[in-house]
Amino acid sequence: MPKRLKDPALPNQLILSDVRNYKVVKSNDLIQKTRFQLSMQEQKIILYLISKIKPSDDGFMTTDFSIMEFCKVCGIHDESGKNYKDIKDAIKALADQSIWITLDNGKETILRWIDKPIIDRKAGTMQIKLDDLLKPYLLQLHDNFTQFELLYTLAMKSQYSIRLYEILRSYEFRHKAEFSIDELKELLSATCYTRYPDFRRNVLEIAMKEIDALSDIIVTHEMIKEGRKYVRILFTINLKQDLDERFAT
Repeated sequence: MPKRLKDPALPNQLILSDVRNYKVVKSNDLIQKTRFQLSMQEQKIILYLISKIKPSDDGFMTTDFSIMEFCKVCGIHDESGKNYKDIKDAIKALADQSIWITLDNGKETILRWIDKPIIDRKAGTMQIKLDDLLKPYLLQLHDNFTQFELLYTLAMKSQYSIRLYEILRSYEFRHKAEFSIDELKELLSATCYTRYPDFRRNVLEIAMKEIDALSDIIVTHEMIKEGRKYVRILFTINLKQDLDERFAT
């Protein structure tokens, strides 16, 4: 096995490959029953923060968020002040945003992503704590949850790819997931694409290509018509490892 090299520029001599292999663990309810609109950068920050918590903990600890570490983990090599500003702006947007989640009784409530962040501009670090209302969806999960390695989302360039990946990954155990086109647009925050051809070209095709190329699953889809109109999408989802083992036997 090749020796893993530490990057001397990272705080606490972190090993990049270790950080990228951190697990993201989420309740399926948080994945499947929420509606939110986050940019690609904001989604990566949230997944990065989630990967740093211990799902066995009873509460959230404050996380030291190093902008340098985050940039290196995500493969951002430009160390200009623009990165600092962009990430600071993304953190502010996350602190200001809330998400709608559907409860078991069919009612909806609002959750927030993060508690008040504290920024040390000189050190290029922030202290961030996930909002306590997220605890039932991220901690002490014994069933109905999904976990995946952070690295599968790091290279994705479309906000829709990241969101569609985690949704489909949460249904992988069934190998099938079916949505109405309108429902999928809501889940992906892509309702701006009113015409299906635009949604297919700007959302589905890009996301499917990135998921197949960068993640641990292979996805195919079938459009379902009612009359002359496409109204539903049926996804077939398989882990790449399972397919490799199947073809090897």
